[in-house]
Amino acid sequence: MSEPAADAETFLAATDTIAALRPELSLLEAGILAGLHLGLAADSRSFARIFGVEHALVLRAVEGLSGESLLTVTARDGRTQRTRYAASATGSAMLTALAA
Repeated sequence: MSEPAADAETFLAATDTIAALRPELSLLEAGILAGLHLGLAADSRSFARIFGVEHALVLRAVEGLSGESLLTVTARDGRTQRTRYAASATGSAMLTALAA
């Protein structure tokens, strides 16, 4: 049996921790990293749908995280703009520290 998805409290706690570690990030950016860390979403469309956020805002936040070298864009659908992402080396190090 698979492990249940993280609950809202776990997601919010991870988001708050990331925001405290990197105060220059917006809460949406911290939430994207938390969602990736918790296995909730690894693409922009899924994150937008799960959390009820406009896809355009998520795309903008993903670009900001990519510019901060915390995420690496792995694929982009030209028609829908769905952007798949993964943690970069810097992002992985931060997320690993989060798990400790």
